[in-house]
Amino acid sequence: MLCNDPALFRDEMLKGYVAAYPGYVMEAPGGVVSARETPASKVAVMNGGGSGHYPAFCGIVGDGLMDGCVVGNVFTSPSCEDVLGVAGALRTQAGLMILGGNYAGDKMNFDMARDRLRAQGIDARTFYITDDVSAAPPEQAPLRRGNVGTFLVFKAAGAAAAAGLSLDEVERVAIKANDRTRTMSIGLRGCTLPGHTKPLFEVPSGLMEVGQGIHGESGVAEKPVASAQEIASLLVERVLSEAPGDARRLAVVLDGLGSTKYEELFVVWGTVSQLLAKAGYELVEPVVGEVVTSLDMEGIALAVQYLDEELERLWCAPCASPGFSRGPQAAPAKLRERSQAAHSGDGAERIWAPAGPAAQAQGRVAARALAAMAACMADQEEMLAQIDSVCGDGDHGRGMVKGSKAAAAVAQDAVEAQAGVGSVLQAAGDSWRAAAGGTSGVLWGSALWTLGETLGDEQEVIDAALMAQATDAACAKLMELGGAQVGDKTMVDALVPFAEALGQGAEAGLSLSEAWGKAVTVAHEAARNTANLTAKIGRARPQASRSLGTPDAGAISLALCLEACGLGCPQKAQ
Repeated sequence: MLCNDPALFRDEMLKGYVAAYPGYVMEAPGGVVSARETPASKVAVMNGGGSGHYPAFCGIVGDGLMDGCVVGNVFTSPSCEDVLGVAGALRTQAGLMILGGNYAGDKMNFDMARDRLRAQGIDARTFYITDDVSAAPPEQAPLRRGNVGTFLVFKAAGAAAAAGLSLDEVERVAIKANDRTRTMSIGLRGCTLPGHTKPLFEVPSGLMEVGQGIHGESGVAEKPVASAQEIASLLVERVLSEAPGDARRLAVVLDGLGSTKYEELFVVWGTVSQLLAKAGYELVEPVVGEVVTSLDMEGIALAVQYLDEELERLWCAPCASPGFSRGPQAAPAKLRERSQAAHSGDGAERIWAPAGPAAQAQGRVAARALAAMAACMADQEEMLAQIDSVCGDGDHGRGMVKGSKAAAAVAQDAVEAQAGVGSVLQAAGDSWRAAAGGTSGVLWGSALWTLGETLGDEQEVIDAALMAQATDAACAKLMELGGAQVGDKTMVDALVPFAEALGQGAEAGLSLSEAWGKAVTVAHEAARNTANLTAKIGRARPQASRSLGTPDAGAISLALCLEACGLGCPQKAQ
């Protein structure tokens, strides 16, 4: 892929996008907002997710669609701070509806931002789309992930808000649209992340992936490559298998995902349209093209929404954006003042109070440990990406590099301001979460913040017992946030054994460095042993059987960071 610095791909993409469409959008901290003023009485609707999916994220900001979009790094959830930045630029008075796919990172970051907006007096709601029928059986529909059908839900919610509906009604429409939307997909070639030379997953010659996700996740099965007619039949059969009995009219999207040519899509569409009509459905303003992509992935996704009178009206409602437009357009609204978009919503500058000499010394130890972790993650980025690409989206290495680098930088700033160890770790946690986004960003940021909260700025000595107490608190926080338990194939499978071993070392009277070293050995073994587990939560869950034999990337990176941290942390602060 064309890029300058892969780490800056999102930022440079957004600047170029805004420069290309100044009449539609303007940049905001964390994403973009509509260049046109939103009426004070209108509910604001924003969507979001990782970059790499244009036009679904940022390309459908405009009249009758989204008022704003929060955009994360490639295939990575935006951070809580990014969400607050876009929400702050919208300055909504009638309430805010935040929409995303059903992914752990999106849910954690969006919900955290929602709660902080509510604390500011803004009525904010979140909703997560579950249209991918391959991700879970019907009885487990709430576990399904978002796919190309997210666009159909975005369109319904955006049109509902444009029609003047209340926040309660916009939320109701989003829920109904999601309940009546189904997507099935096949993949012919994996996508390639910026800066990488190999695709996230290889489709074996002569085979196709059935049911792959929009973040580059491999499919749930492999089948021999079929003809366009056979692929169309497979897609139609699957989306119609869960049809409600009260609908005979369909909104339909046949999507090329990034690299499938329009001419190929038209060939497939010829059969799809015939099969849907033969099944007794009337197609309403179908879309054949690209509305949700996955960088340069080659494949096809079929999304349908079973329409009632209300959903059909919303599907056909006029809209205008750089990535999708429909019908007659209203007179242009007044352009938003450019200075409005600079408002971050929650961006108070951090000021550290000087701590005592002992706490400052411990803060320097923490900063050195974080710098060692950042160096380790930079060295291991490619390896972590390869592990994550087996059943995930391949972004784990990049996220760990961005998060650890940001944490190390702000930790050094805090040290220079004479902050204590608790403040250093809490500042590092905030910075890691904001820079990395995604699931790992939330979890690592929260873990560091909890460590800092437990250690505080008053401790003169941090021994094995105190560090074990702090680690236990961080472990509990991660399990609370992510909902993971030991055996689910996550970083928890390495962290819990580490915390237990650290506590045992403390009880045995070992020094911190001795206890830490023994616990790191336990963490590495536990991380390797995750290869024997099948994923039960997260993006790898739909490919649970494929995860067997490959360790969890989050567990491996955790063990590596703990080892680097131990090497960077001498027993005595200096």
